[in-house]
Amino acid sequence: MLSFGCEFGARPNSQSEYFSNYKSTSSKFGSKNKTNKKIKSWAEMRFTASTSQVQQAPPILPWNSTPTSPLTQNVSPNTWVASTAKHNISLKQFHNQVDPIVPWTSAIARHCKNGNISHAFKEFTRMRFSDIHPNHITFITLLSGIAHYPSQGRLFAAPLHAYVCKMGLDRPNVKVGTALVDMYSKCGFVDSARLCFDDISEKNSVSWNTMIDGYMRNGKVDHALQLFDEMPVKDAISWTALIGGFVKKGLDEEALECFFEMQLSGVESDYVTIIAVLSACANLGALSLGLWINRFVMGKYFRDNIRLCNTLLEMYSRCGRVDFAREIFEKMPSRTLVSWNTMIGGFAMNGLVEEALILFDRMQREGFKPDGVSFTGALTACSHAGLVDQGLEYFDGMQNVHNLSPRIEHYGCLVDLYSRAGRLEDALSVIKNMPMKPNEVVLGSLLAACRNCGDINLAEVVMKFLVELDPSSDSNYVMLANMYAAVGSWEGAGKVRRNMRTRGIQKRPGISSIEIEGGIHEFMAGDKSHSQTDSIYEILELLSYELENYGYIREAAVPEL
Repeated sequence: MLSFGCEFGARPNSQSEYFSNYKSTSSKFGSKNKTNKKIKSWAEMRFTASTSQVQQAPPILPWNSTPTSPLTQNVSPNTWVASTAKHNISLKQFHNQVDPIVPWTSAIARHCKNGNISHAFKEFTRMRFSDIHPNHITFITLLSGIAHYPSQGRLFAAPLHAYVCKMGLDRPNVKVGTALVDMYSKCGFVDSARLCFDDISEKNSVSWNTMIDGYMRNGKVDHALQLFDEMPVKDAISWTALIGGFVKKGLDEEALECFFEMQLSGVESDYVTIIAVLSACANLGALSLGLWINRFVMGKYFRDNIRLCNTLLEMYSRCGRVDFAREIFEKMPSRTLVSWNTMIGGFAMNGLVEEALILFDRMQREGFKPDGVSFTGALTACSHAGLVDQGLEYFDGMQNVHNLSPRIEHYGCLVDLYSRAGRLEDALSVIKNMPMKPNEVVLGSLLAACRNCGDINLAEVVMKFLVELDPSSDSNYVMLANMYAAVGSWEGAGKVRRNMRTRGIQKRPGISSIEIEGGIHEFMAGDKSHSQTDSIYEILELLSYELENYGYIREAAVPEL
């Protein structure tokens, strides 16, 4: 950071050398632009300078007059306030030079940025008791802080809003009004957000987009669509708010329909829009549409956007075309840890175990330190290939070499590793000794292994824990009932079915989807509403007959009781 502020970009050998260079060249700074650059340099140096050096600071600014430019006024308080705990002299100097609201707001902003919302409000209270009146920037800073950390700031939302109204800044100032909408939306108070939105006298596109995003964020899709229709001018951000909201709510088909409407409206997509659409394609397995978007992206100015490339990697991997993902990965001009993790996970989920583990090692050779996601990919690969010993080495190295604490997903991989290898007792031991309570995924892996190994007794034990975690889940009951049926225990299967009926649990029909020539076709168990049902069932019967000739045996059906 120091080299950025040096006169010719050369890094000083020591802090003292930097300070000496700084003093000796102070007379060269005559223009406003150079003065601003000098302030940034001095502020960066000051973080490690001694107090005596700070007190000897050259008179960059006329301390008893106004700042030389708006940039100087904005930069100075932020940088000087950041280390007032070390050098009190700096804040005193700035109090004599700038509007006192600036350093106070800068201090509040620092607390908000660090997620210390309570400290930000303590600073705000001290400011008020010092007879310093907050301005709209102070309020926007606090409102944005609450929006970014709603769990901490939720309690401050209403009192701060009341104070904003007292100061008369809620209606005439569109930026403050929009910040109120954003704060309430992200705190989960979407009705209050709408009231604030309606109170804004002159709304701009940011106000409309913030309210639409707030509705989508809180699951009020119909309200968002109605507001979108009322919006006078719809820009890329408006469309992206809808598309992204649909994807977050699992409404991927609606997201794609919205994207098509956006194209027809003539509004140009940005990379944020494309990322959301690619995520929808990945969720639906819509490969052909993903390929079209890929070609669309490559002709745009953001073709080298790393976030976009990472999303393409995930889309192709989840659609089963890991070869396309590999091609993009190798051509990326630069990569982040997310890029490596996505590619490792893509190889693992598609059964390319060797490629996943080779890439895991290559990542480290190229200077990237693996994180928890990296190890999840490596452990998953080992699990799919039955590499128990190598998986255990990765799990131990995660803790002992990389100083990473395993999370529940890593213990889940370990349980799955043992379960797939038929080592049910080892899997159960991991569950008993893991430092956190197992979730449905971990226990579900063991239950599936019990089915594959025919261990009814252990399955019953696991099922008790699963019922405690999620009494309403139907899939676990169905799996246990099918296990009883597989061994001919119709009494046990019937008992499970009666237990489901007593608890009011119904088996949800399975749903699958397939993309054909850009269209998404959904199928539900027992459903015959598709326009080509007759042809589909003819082919299904033919396939079933051929499979039975090769020795395939259908799972025993459990009668409904």
